[in-house]
Amino acid sequence: MAGSTDATSRGLLRVGMVCPYSLSVPGGVQAQVMGLSRELRRMGIEVRVLAPCDGPPPATFVTPLGDSLPTSANGSIAPLAPDPSCQLRTIRALTEEEFDVLHLHEPFTPGPTQTATLLHTAPIIATFHSAGESAAYKYLRRPVLAASHRLAHRVAVSKDAMELVHRYIGGEYEILFNGVELEQYREASPHPSEGPTIFFLGRHEERKGLDVLLAAMEQLPADVRLWVAGTGPDTARLKAQYAHDARIEWLGRVTDADKVARLKGATVFCAPSLHGESFGVVLIEAMAADTAIVASGLDGYRNVATDGVDAVLVEPGDVSALADALKRVLYDADLRARLVAAGGPRADEFSMRRLAELYAAHYHRIAADRAERRRLLDEAQDRRRVSRMLARALGRR
Repeated sequence: MAGSTDATSRGLLRVGMVCPYSLSVPGGVQAQVMGLSRELRRMGIEVRVLAPCDGPPPATFVTPLGDSLPTSANGSIAPLAPDPSCQLRTIRALTEEEFDVLHLHEPFTPGPTQTATLLHTAPIIATFHSAGESAAYKYLRRPVLAASHRLAHRVAVSKDAMELVHRYIGGEYEILFNGVELEQYREASPHPSEGPTIFFLGRHEERKGLDVLLAAMEQLPADVRLWVAGTGPDTARLKAQYAHDARIEWLGRVTDADKVARLKGATVFCAPSLHGESFGVVLIEAMAADTAIVASGLDGYRNVATDGVDAVLVEPGDVSALADALKRVLYDADLRARLVAAGGPRADEFSMRRLAELYAAHYHRIAADRAERRRLLDEAQDRRRVSRMLARALGRR
C-alpha cells in the first residue's frame, strides 16, 4: 500500500494514551494510565501519554498538554484542562504523532479526551472509570451520544461504571479490571511503625469518609496510631478539629514510594468511603502489600474484596461499626493473618501485566482492521483508476 504509515507496514504499534486529568495530581485514573503505559512499553508497544501536567511531565513518554483547572465533578474536585490552549496542543500532538490506535480514558470528559474523540485521527478504544453520576453525560447527552458511535471498542472498569455510561449512551461494553503493578508492593521495605497503625490514603473530602474514620479513632485504644495521607478541601478543618489527638500523623501528599512503604508498614489499611467508588484499586494495592483491610461495603469495593475473606467490610458512614471492625483486625493476629493470606492470591488476579496483555490484543485487532479497511479502499481506488484509463483509451479509438 503506497504511502501507508499503519502499524503493519512500520512493524511497530503506536498507541496514544490520553488522560483528561493532570498527571501532577495523584488519582486513580492517572495511576492506571501511567502503570498501563509502562507495562505496555515493556511489551514492545510504543505508547505515548497525552495529558495535562502542572509542572514537568512524570516520564519521558508523556506529552504535557498544559496546566489543569480544579473542576467540580462526581462529588470531587478534578484537575481538568478544558481550555482552548489544551485543545490546540491536543490537536497538534494527535496530528503529528500519527497513532495507530487511540486509548482514551473517560472519553467524554471536557479536555483532551473529548477533543481526541471529536477529532478521531485513529480508531478509538475507550475506558470508562466513573460510577454514580456524571454531569457530562447528563447535560451533554446528545453530542456525547453522537460521538459515541466513533468508538471502536468500549471498556468499563466495573459493573457500576458500565451502568453509568450505559444509562446515557447504551452500547456494548467489556468489563476489564483496573490493574496494579504488584512487584513494587511485594518487594518494598515497610515504613517503621510504633504499635497498631492504621493507614488512610485519599482526598480529604466528604465522599472519602475521612470524617468517619477520625470519629472512629476516638473509640480506639490509646496505643493506636493513624497515618493520614493526602490533602483536600477538608484538610484544614479536620486538622483543627482533631489537633488534640497526637496519635494522628498528617502526612500531606505522599510520593508513590512513600505510599507503598506506608501500606507495607501499616497494621491495617482503612478505606471508609461513603460513595462514588467504581473500583477498589487501592484495596488491591493493600492486598499486594500484605496488609489487612477494613473498608466500607460499597459496591465498588465489593468488586474487589469479600467481607470476612480478604477484608472486613462495614456499613458506610457507621462510626461505631468502623471502630469495632478496626479494633478486631488490629488486635486479632489470627484474623489479620487469614485476611492477608487470602488477599495475596486475590491481588494476583489484577496484575497490570495481565491487563496490558488484554488491551494489547484489542490494539492489534483494531489496528489490523484499520489496515484492512485501508487496503480495500486502495484496491477500490485502483480499480476505479484503471477503469477510467480504459474508458479514455477506448474513447480515443
